[in-house]
Amino acid sequence: MKTIEKIEKEDIKNLKFSKAEVLENTDDIKKRWNDLFRAQALGNLLQSKVHITFETADQKTYKVHTTIWAVGQDFITLKGGIHIPVGAVIEVD
Repeated sequence: MKTIEKIEKEDIKNLKFSKAEVLENTDDIKKRWNDLFRAQALGNLLQSKVHITFETADQKTYKVHTTIWAVGQDFITLKGGIHIPVGAVIEVD
């Protein structure tokens, strides 16, 4: 089991991401999309925060507690204009 470091959303802009997909299973990828869109709705309607677990290019795993404002084809946008590639997201809860 990898160590998961907590990170503030403002520090995400200093991280580097890989273009590789972190999830291997197509069911996990479908679940991630559903969770991302649910979190986007919660963020836009209720300003609710979620926990996002993601992996960087150096294969470190981080968790951030923040609001998802937008979900795009390739990136999610967090409050404050911070972006994370969709393929780097391991879990949203």
